[in-house]
This record gives sequence, C-alpha cells and structure tokens, in this order.
Amino acid sequence: MAVKIRFTRIGKKHAPVYRIVAVDSRKKRDGEYLENLGTYNPLTKTIVQWHEDRIQHWVSVGAILTDSVKRLQKIKNKQAAPVVAVEAAAPKAKVAKKAAPAKDKAVKAVSAKAAK
Repeated sequence: MAVKIRFTRIGKKHAPVYRIVAVDSRKKRDGEYLENLGTYNPLTKTIVQWHEDRIQHWVSVGAILTDSVKRLQKIKNKQAAPVVAVEAAAPKAKVAKKAAPAKDKAVKAVSAKAAK
C-alpha cells in the first residue's frame, strides 16, 4: 500500500478549506483517509492545524508528500523562523530601558532649575 500525504477538500463552493491527510494513493481525492494531519485555508493563506510529529511519523514509515504539501511545509518552516528573530531582538529592548533614566535625569534637572 503506497501512502501519500495530500490535500482533501472540505468547505463550500468558492470557499475551499483543505485537510492534510495520510491516505492510500489509490483512493479518491475526498475519499476515506487514514489520519487527519492538519488543516489549511488557502483564502487567508493560514495553516489552521499542523501536526508536525504525526507528519514526521508517516514520512518515517514511507509516506510520500505531494508537491502541494511540500510547499505548505516550507511556508510553515518560514513561519517558525521569525520566532528566533524575536528572541534576538530582546536585547535591543533592554538598551532602550537603559536610555530612559537619562531622560529622567534631564527632566529632574529642568524641574530643579524651574524650582530655583
């Protein structure tokens, strides 16, 4: 049995939503599947669900990803990458906090001159 990880369509006319499923390659597009691995909304280009551990399991036992799911996997990996960039930006926020006391000193100096 050749297993593929591919899309099956759910949703309405002109409003598609796709499930990412592990399925026997001989089954119809919307036929019976072995396991639901995620959900994708192409209108908003958002990945609603993504079960990475189950996808890796199926790939490890010989399932083949279709081109559409490979493309979606690349998008998911790019979405995960900015999380690292946010952590790298955290030290800049600390620098901004250190600059704030200098402003307080300037305000105190101005208020001290005004009080004289």
